[in-house]
Amino acid sequence: MHLDTPIIHLNKVGQALEKRLLRLGIKTARDLLFYFPFRYEDFSEVAGIAQLRDGQETTVQGIIELIANKRSSRKRTMITEAVISDGHAQMRVVWFGQPFIAKSLHVGDHVFLSGKVKDDMFGLQMVGPTYEKVKKQEGGDIEMLNTARIVPIYSLTIGITQKQLRMLIKQIMPVATELKEWLPEDIQDRADVMPLHEALSHIHFPEDMDSLKHAERRLKFDELFLLQLRAEMIRQEVKRETAVEIPFAEDVIKTFVDGLSFTLTKAQKIAAWEILKDIEKTEPMNRLLEGDVGSGKTVVAAMATLDAIHAGFQVAIMAPTEILAKQHFVSFQQLLPETKMLLITGSEVRDWRLEIEETSKKKRREAAVSFVKNGDAQIVIGTHALLTADVLFNNLGLVIVDEQHRFGVEQRKMIRGKSGDNNTMPHFLSMTATPIPRSFALTLYGDLDLSIINEMPVGRKPVDTTLIEPKKREQAYGFIREQVKGGRQVFVICPLIEEKEEQGTTGSEKKSVLVEYEKLSKKIFPDLRVSYIHGKLKAVEKDDVMKQFSDDEIDILVSTSVVEVGVNIPNASVMMIEGAENFGLAQLHQFRGRVGRSEYQSYCFLFTDSDSRRVAERLSFFSKTTDGFTVAEYDLEMRGPGEVYGKMQSGMNELKFATMQDGELIKLARDVARGIDFKKYRSLKEKVEEWEREVHLE
Repeated sequence: MHLDTPIIHLNKVGQALEKRLLRLGIKTARDLLFYFPFRYEDFSEVAGIAQLRDGQETTVQGIIELIANKRSSRKRTMITEAVISDGHAQMRVVWFGQPFIAKSLHVGDHVFLSGKVKDDMFGLQMVGPTYEKVKKQEGGDIEMLNTARIVPIYSLTIGITQKQLRMLIKQIMPVATELKEWLPEDIQDRADVMPLHEALSHIHFPEDMDSLKHAERRLKFDELFLLQLRAEMIRQEVKRETAVEIPFAEDVIKTFVDGLSFTLTKAQKIAAWEILKDIEKTEPMNRLLEGDVGSGKTVVAAMATLDAIHAGFQVAIMAPTEILAKQHFVSFQQLLPETKMLLITGSEVRDWRLEIEETSKKKRREAAVSFVKNGDAQIVIGTHALLTADVLFNNLGLVIVDEQHRFGVEQRKMIRGKSGDNNTMPHFLSMTATPIPRSFALTLYGDLDLSIINEMPVGRKPVDTTLIEPKKREQAYGFIREQVKGGRQVFVICPLIEEKEEQGTTGSEKKSVLVEYEKLSKKIFPDLRVSYIHGKLKAVEKDDVMKQFSDDEIDILVSTSVVEVGVNIPNASVMMIEGAENFGLAQLHQFRGRVGRSEYQSYCFLFTDSDSRRVAERLSFFSKTTDGFTVAEYDLEMRGPGEVYGKMQSGMNELKFATMQDGELIKLARDVARGIDFKKYRSLKEKVEEWEREVHLE
């Protein structure tokens, strides 16, 4: 038998069982070896019958003194009854609807029984326990698979039992020694993990809780270490490139900071310093700037931008959506009014102090591209339209990528080809307004250095968040009316129900928004200016609505999650979220961040029709917590990374053992991977490449 032996060749596997195993994705001995239990039952303590008590889950061993089938008079099912003795006391055992047991077990058989003890008017009994005949190995040792040990529990399909699966896995365990050990011994020692074949043996059939814990540690470390090794390969590839040196213009930066209308927080100063020191080096910066909504990331990015421009370099700022790109264009105009900048998106071109006089869309783009190529444009802001073939830079020194953290090696090479004649890689700064707990960020973005802004600007008022009971809806509407009368504006968010779209119902996003818009504009607030926006509108239509909202020509804007990131309406003071249970807490926090952006006290109202206790707990926690990192930790713990962050991560959904709570192991994996010599450790490079092929990383 070998790792690639088809399961049909295993003992006691016929065509019917083979088909059922294929449903579980099991085709070979290797697949069985890596089909892991999802939980365990500890039946390792064997108790004497005389010591048993009602409700106890345990294992007993003894001799069968009596066993027989009889038909139940009430339920017309077969009952198998037995009496077992351990030499000191007796106990009744009952199985329902399993008459074959009386053919498998016989008087005089020595058995182990694992299950729950029940004490009734007839005395002690076990109902439906797992049973196993005692098997003796060479040397007289007893080996059990299903009782009297820590028992693995696997996910099953119809027609396969736990006993069958355990028997098959036990049968192929010897081939585990064929597996290539990809983790060098010195790294095993440093990580304090057991060899792989031992870990696989103990994960399926642990001798005790300690051996199970050590097996899990090895398999968790493997998963996390692979993620970190892949990140390290990217990091080393980037570091082999040469970047331009951008000297720190202390006087220029000091003048800029002194001219701000607010005081930088300590966290902003630290983050800015880390970035400014990085771009002084000839190694390309590769940093993620992470901060809560409204924590002031843009001004930190502006300081790095100003430093680069002062040194004579161009800066490219890329955002995933046109709305966010335009928001950055407005923000950078306000922060750096003396600079020459362009906005280039798929639908339009805008300039600031470059005075493009062309009117046709095509001519405006040609003029803008010319300004970029000859170096007149100091800051170029846009979507991925900046990666198109016609956009070439003159002397690109810094690229800032917002909410698009997986800007990989290929895109970097593409940018390098556009960077001008200096044959260097620009410095890269990624930004995110999605608070990601540090341990998770280190795992997701192992190739990036991390700067975190974890405090809010002085004087920023926390958004007052309330979970509104259905009976208080009218009261909430009254409060909203008062806010609008006071000159404020309101967001109303409707959920996007993806399930309907998947079933072929188009426009569920549009319909949900329009239904709410009809209700609010005609029934609730017919005297107010109500409008709507959603992802299916054309870019020009979205821009027009957002401009009207920004110019205070709309009182209430009904929207989908299209406004989740980057929309800045300082005058908006109420965020009303319909169907709040449909959103993750991290996303709700992004919505909440659209208000509370000025001196006005702001409010977030959560509406839900769900009567689920879990939903109530989640939303109640959210309403009492304003810190985005705390919200993200809670959301991650409750729902897991796949649900919270979607497909943002590469390989994270492949984790079977490790979780974000494994902070110590995450740090260890990162530390061990840092600076690793892939020429010395060929097996590590080969393993990463093999893993990448398996998980089809983008």
